Amino acid sequence: MATTTGAVNGGGAAGAVAADARVGRAAAGRASVTDSPVAGVEPAGAEVGGPEPGGAEPGGPPAPGPSDGRGVRRAGAIARRVFPGPWPVRLVLRESAGGVLIAACAALFALVGHQGAVRAALCSAAVLALFAMRRGLPVPVLLVTAAGAGAIDSVTPLVVFAAWSAGYRVVRVLPMTGVMAASFVLMTATALWHGDDSVPVKGIMGITLAGFLLCAVLPALAGRYLAQRRTLLTTLRERNEQLIRERAMVARQARLRERHRIAQDMHDSLGHQLALISVHSGALEVDRTLTGPQREAVGVLRQAAVTAMRELREVVGVLHEEPAPAGPVPALPGAADPGPVRAGGLDGIERLARSSRLAGATVAVSRSGESRPLPAAAEHAAYRIVQEALTNAHKHAPGAPISVALRYEPDALVVEIANDPVTAPAAAPAVSGGQGLTGLRERARLVGGMVHAGPAVGGGWRLAAVLPYAYDAPAALAGEGESGWVHETAEGSRRWRRRHPALGCAVGATGVLVVMIGLAVWGVVGFVRELDDATVDKRTYDSMVVGTPEADVRAGLPVGSRFLTDGYRGSGPTPPEGATCLWFVSDQPGEDGGFSSEYVARFCFKDGRLIDKQHYRAKV
Repeated sequence: MATTTGAVNGGGAAGAVAADARVGRAAAGRASVTDSPVAGVEPAGAEVGGPEPGGAEPGGPPAPGPSDGRGVRRAGAIARRVFPGPWPVRLVLRESAGGVLIAACAALFALVGHQGAVRAALCSAAVLALFAMRRGLPVPVLLVTAAGAGAIDSVTPLVVFAAWSAGYRVVRVLPMTGVMAASFVLMTATALWHGDDSVPVKGIMGITLAGFLLCAVLPALAGRYLAQRRTLLTTLRERNEQLIRERAMVARQARLRERHRIAQDMHDSLGHQLALISVHSGALEVDRTLTGPQREAVGVLRQAAVTAMRELREVVGVLHEEPAPAGPVPALPGAADPGPVRAGGLDGIERLARSSRLAGATVAVSRSGESRPLPAAAEHAAYRIVQEALTNAHKHAPGAPISVALRYEPDALVVEIANDPVTAPAAAPAVSGGQGLTGLRERARLVGGMVHAGPAVGGGWRLAAVLPYAYDAPAALAGEGESGWVHETAEGSRRWRRRHPALGCAVGATGVLVVMIGLAVWGVVGFVRELDDATVDKRTYDSMVVGTPEADVRAGLPVGSRFLTDGYRGSGPTPPEGATCLWFVSDQPGEDGGFSSEYVARFCFKDGRLIDKQHYRAKV
C-alpha cells in the first residue's frame, strides 16, 4: 500500500499504471475468494492476496494450529499422570538408585538363566520402565508384572516394588483385594502355561501361591501400613493443631466470661450505688434550707454522679464487646453477707430496700408462700434482679412507689418488682447502658429461669423473674459448646482406636503367615509322597524279570515322579531303540551316602513287554 500511494502521489505515469495493475489483481483475488460457490473450500485465487492462514508462506511448511497445542497439553497431562510429582532431588536420587538396582537384578537373573545378553538387556529395559511407572500407574504395573513373573524369572524382583506401590496408593480394601486376586490369577496362569511338564500342577500352584504371598501380599501390606500410618500421623498432627486452637479458644472464652462477670457486677453494684447518689443529690438540690453555694455543690455532686454513670456505661460496653456466657458468679469482696457465694442473696434484698428508702424512695417488700431453700447461684441472681430493677426505677421513675414481691411457688421462686407511673418528669435524662436486662436474662438462664420486663397494666413498669428451686447447671452449659466439644473429641478418639492402621495389616500378615505354614506343611508332605512314588527298593528291582508283560511290571512298581527323576534321563547305558523307559531312585545309598551320587533303576518297555532293566550309579 505504501508503494501504491507513493506512485500515485509522485505523479509518474508508469508508477500509476503499475499501481493500478497491482490493485486490480488484488481486487480480482478478493473477488475470487468471495465468489467461491462452495462454503469452506478455499479457491485457488485466494493465495494471490497474501500468505496462507496461520502465518505460513505459500509453499512453505504449515504453521502449527490449535490442534497441536491440544496434543501438547494432552501429552503433558499423560506424562503427569504416569510420572506424578513433585520430584524433589531426594526422590529423584532414590528412584534412580532403585531403578538401576532392579534393572541390574533383572539382567543378572537373565544371565544366570542362560537367556543371552540381548534378552537380558530387553528384560532390564522393560523392568526399568515398569519401575518408573509404578508410582503413577500402580495397578496396571502390578498386573503386568505379576503376569510376567509367572513366566520370566527376571521380573520377579519387580513384583515386590509393584505390590508395595499398589498397597501404598490404593486406599480402599475391596479394590485392592480385587487387584491382588487378579494378579495371582495372572501369575498362576502364566506359570502353568510356561511351566515344566515334570512339575505337577499342584506343585506349580503351591510354589506360585507361596511366591505371591512372599513377594506381593507382604509388600502390599507393608505399603498399606506405611500409607495409613503417614495418613494417621498427618491427621493427628492436624487434630493436635486444631485442639491447640480450640484450647486457646476455650481459654479466651473463659477470659471473656470473666470479663462479662466483672462487667455485670460493675453494672449491678456500682450502677445501683451511683443511682442512689444521684437520687440523694437530686433530693438535696431541691431542699430550701440549703444556701446557694450548697445547692451549687450538690448540683456538682449530682453531675459528677451522672458523669460517673456515663463512664461506667462506657466501661461496661468495652467489657461487653465480645460477650460470653457467664458461669456461677462468686462472691464480691466486701459484701455484707459473710458467705463466699451467698453474698447478695435473698437476705440482701431488705438492705437494698432500706438503701432506697434512705434515698427518699417508697419501697415495699412482701413475701408469700412457704419459704424454701434455693441454690446459691439462684439466690444471687434474685438479688441482682432486684438490685437492677430498683436502679432502673430510680433512674427512669424517680419518686414513684416501688413494690418488691417474693412469691414461693411449688416449683420456683417468683421475683416481681413494679413501680407506679411517674408523677413528675426527671430533672435530667437518665443514663442507660443498655446491658442491664440482657445481663439479668443471662443470669436467670444460667440457673434455669427466665425474666420478663415490660409496661404494667395500670401504668408504670413491671419486671418479673422465675427461678426454679433445683436445676442441673452442667446441662445448661452443654449448649455453650464445650461439653459437646469434649464428647466429640472422645468419640473421635474411639473412632481412631477402632481404625488403627496396624490392626488390618497385622491381621493380613497373620493370615499370610498361617497360609505359609500350611503351604510348608503341604509341601513337606507332598515331597515325601513324591519321594515314595519315585523310589524302588532293590528287592523289587531284582524281582522284575525281562520279558514280563508291561502291565504286570507297572503294577508292581510305584507311580513314579518325573519331578524327581527327570534329571536322570540321559544318564547310564543307552536305552534300547524304540523303547519307553521309566526311571526310579533306588533305595540303595551311594558310596558317599547319596550326597554326590546315588543308584538309579531304569525299566524299558517295548511291544508291551519289559525288554531291559538297569541298575546304575548316577550323579545327583
